[in-house]
Amino acid sequence: AGLFFECLPDDPELSRDEEIRKQNTARLRFYERYGAVPITGTKYETPLEPGGDNPPYLVFDGLGRKQPLRREKARLIVAAILGKKYGSLCSPEYIRMVMESFRDDPVKLRPLKYVSEPRHAAVAAVLPESERVALFVNRDHAIHHVRERGYVESPVRVEAILKEILPSGLFTEKKTRHFGERHILKIHSAVFYHYLRKVCLPMQEGESVYPYVFPVRNAARPPQDLSVRAGYFCMDTFTPLNRNAFLAALGAVDCALSGARALVEGRHLAYALVRPPGHHAERRLFGGFCYFNSAAAAAEYLSAFGRVAMLDMDYHHGNGQQDIFFSRKDVLTVSVHGHPRFAYPYFSGFEDEKGEGEGRGYNLNLPLPEHITAQDYLDALRRASRRIKEHAPRFLVIPFGGDTCRKDPTGTWALTAKDFENNGRLAGALDLPVLVVQEGGYNTRLLGENVRSFFKGLFEASRSPGARLWSPASRDKRPEPR
Repeated sequence: AGLFFECLPDDPELSRDEEIRKQNTARLRFYERYGAVPITGTKYETPLEPGGDNPPYLVFDGLGRKQPLRREKARLIVAAILGKKYGSLCSPEYIRMVMESFRDDPVKLRPLKYVSEPRHAAVAAVLPESERVALFVNRDHAIHHVRERGYVESPVRVEAILKEILPSGLFTEKKTRHFGERHILKIHSAVFYHYLRKVCLPMQEGESVYPYVFPVRNAARPPQDLSVRAGYFCMDTFTPLNRNAFLAALGAVDCALSGARALVEGRHLAYALVRPPGHHAERRLFGGFCYFNSAAAAAEYLSAFGRVAMLDMDYHHGNGQQDIFFSRKDVLTVSVHGHPRFAYPYFSGFEDEKGEGEGRGYNLNLPLPEHITAQDYLDALRRASRRIKEHAPRFLVIPFGGDTCRKDPTGTWALTAKDFENNGRLAGALDLPVLVVQEGGYNTRLLGENVRSFFKGLFEASRSPGARLWSPASRDKRPEPR
């Protein structure tokens, strides 16, 4: 049912020495981070002798389960603790008095006092490995480190996320597979890909090229100089080309494809924790810190096994996948983002961009104002969810950004950890196998907590009764060897 243990009290009436009480408080604060709190409304902390100091609380940790603690079970636990641990000190009358003081059913637990919510749910001991989120980490991402002042897309982002999510017990890290360039060439033009490869790989350590000439007047004749030609394939001036950016971007695509493969093989949830991000990379354009569109590569892969929906939850419009799938109806692209009149990429993400040809009606943009409430965002997600249900996809890919949070240096919204949990819960309620691909999020103090909260909601919703309407056996196409 859970874990029971004792901790000395933080109540001045029970712990008179201020220094000792500070230590007790620190311990209880630590336990709260993991969801463990004292049982209340009983006489467990009654001193054995009148006037005794620091009688312990009985603390309960439900190990991530939501079931209430029943009175009779608690009484049995108390009898065992007092009888076996303190049998030489506690009289039978004292044990009976404490047991009978457990009158509430279910037993009451003290509300969180020191943290707003548990930072880690101790579920590792009770959650089968096969039901955890399959985690694929681009472990070689750190080679891509642009040290210019103000460049917020940095290696610490991945470490901040891992620090929060790994102790949660929700994830199991899997080995990333190598898929090769043919998957990239399905979503990006060959000219674009080979240009990046040709210009990036020969560069020396520390050498970068920043686009500064954009040949929009005669796009049919790209500049001959390779460094100048960067502007022919780029949409901004702050996304540099260098050897390590190219290699890290290749690794990100492999992670996303590995996550997609995990869904095909039966996983319900997968997470590609990657950088650089990819959702701004179009068929023949890079920019916005993005080089190859990892999430689009995953969606393309999954489309061989059924319809796919992409729900972009980054602060900035997912122009990359919109461009790549704009004329297709098998991959629905939806994006909830800041309106392009004030948010990057400025030229894309308007409501009237609905797709073309066969893809007409299969792109949905939901641009939101510069300042919104959490409810505004949830309302937009509900609208997105309705469209996704109409599409009836077999898989859902979520390009996920943490830059919708408060105080993100690239955004204007103020979503909290609880908001991220609610958003994840709504996405999980779609009852689909889900691949989440990390995109933006640059407030590294809050990023990890927000990612963990999102997955908490996503995971819990996906495990609710009736959530798993899909099963691997329902496919009419089996994966080919890759």
